[in-house]
Amino acid sequence: MKTRDKKTTRLTQALLETADDMRRAGIMDEEAYRKITMRHLGPENKGRSEPLSGEDIRAMREQAHMSQAVFAHYLNVSVSYVSQLERGAKRPTGAALALLNVIKRKGIEAILD
Repeated sequence: MKTRDKKTTRLTQALLETADDMRRAGIMDEEAYRKITMRHLGPENKGRSEPLSGEDIRAMREQAHMSQAVFAHYLNVSVSYVSQLERGAKRPTGAALALLNVIKRKGIEAILD
């Protein structure tokens, strides 16, 4: 099993180096390069989600012209949870925090069906 892991690691490393060379040469755009997953890059290159305040979350929801119920639906959380986030009673974590950071960076359109 160890031999297989080493081959996979070398192959993955070679693919990452090729992708980086393609990005530097302009063959691959920056956005496509960033889509390489953490599984390939490893935990030392883990992306960080910025903490968001209740005011930030409310502003994003209002900018999207959504009620708490609709916003909760797209985040796949309860209306009560959105309310608690906006009041600062709870802080977003996990998938909710990740989605909120995507919305903050790219707008609500990034998560709409």
